[in-house]
Amino acid sequence: MGLLKSLIYNNTKATVTLDSSALKQLIKLLSESSNHSPRISFSVYVKSNVLTLGAGQTIKYDAILTNDGNGYDDRTGVFKCPVAGTYMFVVDSLSKPGIWLFLKVNNNAVGKLHVSVANKEKPFVQISRTVIVRLKSGDHVRVENYSNNGIIHDGHYSGFTGVRLF
Repeated sequence: MGLLKSLIYNNTKATVTLDSSALKQLIKLLSESSNHSPRISFSVYVKSNVLTLGAGQTIKYDAILTNDGNGYDDRTGVFKCPVAGTYMFVVDSLSKPGIWLFLKVNNNAVGKLHVSVANKEKPFVQISRTVIVRLKSGDHVRVENYSNNGIIHDGHYSGFTGVRLF
């Protein structure tokens, strides 16, 4: 540690000379103090058109706000987990009555959203669901419409967000 202290003390010189033991100590200190956990997050939404969905259809969110770690694929609507960990997902949708949306991890529903047909006097209803799940690298997460004729409004009202917590 003495070599490291002398390195810090002498860093005001124009040139700092490191011997191999001081460099190794510096690298070790930096690696122990920094968090090497990759930051994984995405936030996407329906931008271009109101979506009319069939039964079993995965929602393809066509506008990406963030995609740190490149886990979300806007061509398929699927988030493929790049790093194992605990994740939080939020699904929100401005939808017509009668819609059922499932948040799925590897084809297993972990969250559901629904607008009852009892709300038929309302043209659209805002719904939301948040879940926290543990994922393994390679797991797939998506939002799926359960029944026929699901309607989702566009224009920043309907989105899908995920973030690795730890």
